[in-house]
Amino acid sequence: MGTVERRRRGASALTLLCATALLAVSAMTGAAQAAPVPAPGAKSLEQVREEIDELYRQAGTATDAYNLAEGEAKAQSAKIVEIAKQVVAGQDRITALKNRAGAAARAQYRSGGMPAGARLALSGTPSQFLDGADRIRQGEKATTDLLSEMNRTQSDLQQYAKDASAQWEKLEANRIKQENSKKQIEEKIKSAESLESKLEAEEKARLIQLEQEAQYKAQTAWLSTGVLKEINSSASESGKKAVQYATGQMGKPYVWGAEGPDSFDCSGLTSQAWRAAGKGIPRTSQEQLRLLPKVAIKDMRPGDLIIYFDDASHVGMYVGDGAMIHAPRPGRNVTLAGAGSMPIKAVVRPDA
Repeated sequence: MGTVERRRRGASALTLLCATALLAVSAMTGAAQAAPVPAPGAKSLEQVREEIDELYRQAGTATDAYNLAEGEAKAQSAKIVEIAKQVVAGQDRITALKNRAGAAARAQYRSGGMPAGARLALSGTPSQFLDGADRIRQGEKATTDLLSEMNRTQSDLQQYAKDASAQWEKLEANRIKQENSKKQIEEKIKSAESLESKLEAEEKARLIQLEQEAQYKAQTAWLSTGVLKEINSSASESGKKAVQYATGQMGKPYVWGAEGPDSFDCSGLTSQAWRAAGKGIPRTSQEQLRLLPKVAIKDMRPGDLIIYFDDASHVGMYVGDGAMIHAPRPGRNVTLAGAGSMPIKAVVRPDA
């Protein structure tokens, strides 16, 4: 497919996306008008929507912290396993060195226990004396080397013990971080679901409409800057594979902490998409922002990751023509959305 044709189809898809949102707005107007009028002093439905969105965004931030702590805990566990292997190897080395020292002691016993210097003094000829002197020097060096090696190995074992202790402390700290983040996630999601559960059917329908309106407004404002005219880069081969994977997950539910194959959170989707493309990237949106190369929005190409909000709590994958794919939040599925439907913090490129 040529570039012009691809962009025409992509633009048509995006137009259809926006048109669908507008049709939804029009279709729900009657139901919205029938929705109960808030009592004096009560929150408006728009305020409820904003509160729910903020709760889910905070849950997303806590999810990022949970995922990061989980990744660090896995790395620390692996390090502890490696240290344990080093300890076993060190202990085996100590045993071997002790056996060598024991063999030397037994050899001296078999010689009658006479010190080497005394045996040397009793040697009968100059050649025996010289040969004996050389053997003594070799024996002394071997003994010195053996003691030095034992000391080094003992020192290594002590350091391994310190390293293991430090890793256990970090592992415990991360376990606490995970538990705290999990508690925050569950509290925020529970609060958001509680707010939504109190709404009547008409209000829930209007809530979805308001959500679509807010996204459409943000996307329209973004496109009105002319940004799409500047974005015309083609995807790399790896980027195409990542986009193909991401689009294949559309319709699957958002579940915090999930990395597929049946459900995803936002960074679980992007990290697994790039893993499928043969490129390992950080697990969380904040680490993706911190560690991956940044590119200007005008240079954005399909497969690039768009990091959203000041705290980098959300991420989506740009797929071209002003659209991106993401796992939005609990209660929503992996879907296509406008790339500018949320505040963009940065764009990063996994295969730069």
